[in-house]
Amino acid sequence: MERRKMAQVATYVAVALAAFLFWQSTRSPAPTPPPSPGASVFPRAESAVLPDPARFFAPHLLAAPLPTSSFFQNFALNDGDQPEYIHPYLVKSAAAGLKVCYPKSVHSPSFHAQAFVADLTVSSPSDAAAAAGAGWRHIIAGFDDLSVTLDFSRSLRAFLVRGSPFVTVSTMFARCPVDISIASVHAFLEAAPRDASLTRWRLRMNSGQTFLLYASAPIRLSMSSITQLAAPGFLGVIRVAFLPHAAMEAVLDRYSGRYPTAGVAAVDRPFSVDYAWCTQGSGDLLMLAHPLHLRLLSKDSRVRVLEDFRYRSIDGDLVGVVGDAWALRTDPVFPTWHSTRGISEDGVPEIVAALRKDVDDLASSRITTTSSYFYGKAVARAARLALIAEEVGCPDVIPAVHRFLNATVTPWLDGSFEGNGFLYDPKWGGLVTRQGMMDTGADFGFGIYNDHHYHLGYFVYAIAVLAKIDPAWGREYMPQACSMVADFMTLSRGAGASYTRLRTFDLWKLHSWAGGLTEFGDGRNQESTSEAVNAYYSAALLGLSYGDKPLVSTAATLTALEMLAAQTWWHIREGDAIYEDDFTGNNRLVGVVWANKRDSGLWFAPPEWKECRLGIQLLPIVPISEALFPDAGFVKELVSWTAPALARDGVGDGWKGFVYALEGVYDKESALAKTRALASHDDGNTLTNLLWWLHSRGSPGADAAAAAGIAGAAAVDAAGGTAHGMLLDMLAAEESLSSA
Repeated sequence: MERRKMAQVATYVAVALAAFLFWQSTRSPAPTPPPSPGASVFPRAESAVLPDPARFFAPHLLAAPLPTSSFFQNFALNDGDQPEYIHPYLVKSAAAGLKVCYPKSVHSPSFHAQAFVADLTVSSPSDAAAAAGAGWRHIIAGFDDLSVTLDFSRSLRAFLVRGSPFVTVSTMFARCPVDISIASVHAFLEAAPRDASLTRWRLRMNSGQTFLLYASAPIRLSMSSITQLAAPGFLGVIRVAFLPHAAMEAVLDRYSGRYPTAGVAAVDRPFSVDYAWCTQGSGDLLMLAHPLHLRLLSKDSRVRVLEDFRYRSIDGDLVGVVGDAWALRTDPVFPTWHSTRGISEDGVPEIVAALRKDVDDLASSRITTTSSYFYGKAVARAARLALIAEEVGCPDVIPAVHRFLNATVTPWLDGSFEGNGFLYDPKWGGLVTRQGMMDTGADFGFGIYNDHHYHLGYFVYAIAVLAKIDPAWGREYMPQACSMVADFMTLSRGAGASYTRLRTFDLWKLHSWAGGLTEFGDGRNQESTSEAVNAYYSAALLGLSYGDKPLVSTAATLTALEMLAAQTWWHIREGDAIYEDDFTGNNRLVGVVWANKRDSGLWFAPPEWKECRLGIQLLPIVPISEALFPDAGFVKELVSWTAPALARDGVGDGWKGFVYALEGVYDKESALAKTRALASHDDGNTLTNLLWWLHSRGSPGADAAAAAGIAGAAAVDAAGGTAHGMLLDMLAAEESLSSA
């Protein structure tokens, strides 16, 4: 009993110490200032496979790095005519017209999607005629974190702001009246003004839908055909909104006068995202919040939530929020090098035995792949061994890991690696690989900006560990390390940077997208949330190695948000209401989340391969993984759902290992027995790592906060006042910063 109590105290002290070290890293001066985040140190190269951004982006935007995984990426690819989901509407630009759809759900047990139908098309007939002969393409006139401005014809500009219940179109930059056409694939049953000013109209269709149209000046709509309305000589702003329910009409009327033209999301405070919109017009701003917004919306926000004002969405109900500035706050998550719960004393000998064997194998297991993804997994796998060695008190094996990492990582940083390497693409502004710049399929599309945070996250993890155990090496290769992080984590905007702002992270959805410069009818996509979490977690560790306060703070914030988004949209609990019942009932995990679709299959596996679906949402197993799966009840649901798939012929031991790892959350002894019987492991995993994970599992009833690296106050009291004081001081500092 006494021994168990001492182990518990040691665990709490370790947790408190990790929290204190995180607090210290974000509050104390950085001992070594990192290079400018805008700097690229890798050789420049001209890609043979990248599209030309000048076809769609306005000339003044081409001087700065451009987004490659954004919510409007389809507008800049091929003909630019595939839809994008600008919540709550699917929007498509084609033939000098803007097509707007309030989508209906299409679903089955294996997928959930939204179908595009051109409910309304706004255009100028004269512009459309001229465009047909001149090959007109729309122009992306501006973009930011929360919006894109699209000149979809010579006279019409759309302010496409995410979460606006209105689609706003302006003729103002035309400087003269413009003839307007409003068409539909449906028949108009009614197109009538709702007041004598001719600035408010009701458009009712045979589809059962009703749209409301608002204009800044009188507009005279007439029916030129059953599917087309015409308005001559209009100059001003038009706003259209779908009317989900008659009771919402008064709300739309009230807030129709103020419209957003742009928006910014600030990530300059730990565990905070602050939205602010640029607006025009009169009155208050009405926007829509998705479920994660509502969960994080701070009481500090001077906004009003309209609970009964709701739009349907594939991401869950979108709820009305009145106010032009939001404050989002998430609970702190503290990235640590080692386990947050501590390793059980009786498990240490077994881990050490496996560790010695796995480290010995490094000398004889040369990395043969030249793939940036698989190579990154291999070096991160080795780096895990050094940190586990620190934790179990086995320092004598660390020099061998050090030699291995030095020999395998350095060539990718100094350009001497044969067969591949990182280069800088000045066209879009980012890293590509030698293989990827010649072949779109090489390195899983890294050369066309697919999966950047996945690949680089593994490398950054290995670099962070090597810099920790060899600070002199870390200082020598700091420019390359910081450049790799900057590729997917730059915060700055404008021509002074070498990399686009937060290449993969979506500050409105609050998670990453892995899809790059490939046109998809359902928009961007992401398969593995755990690899996304690993990227930001690894960046935080690099910040700890270099004493870089802003990097640790930003990376920890993105880590926390990515995990919450994964738990919101990828993890499906029994009875969840976000998705349709047939899809929810058949799935405990989404395979691929698209902007406009949810798939149960993976890029590499059908829906029936549930062990792969579980594994791809867990790998790599690192200390932050327990915060990604903090709910033991859901984990048990997930493992029970997955387990029958393990009886299928051909299931690899590597995938089984991930299932057993999660089983260990609630049944450690069973998981240990199964893990010991495995003959092989995933190429990013080892027996050492699995044993480390299983022997550091606490009881299923442990405080959920411990899984995020924070011990509950009552628990810390058991360990003594010093640890308690560290945590209270840290949380008080965060609160003070948030209210400043």
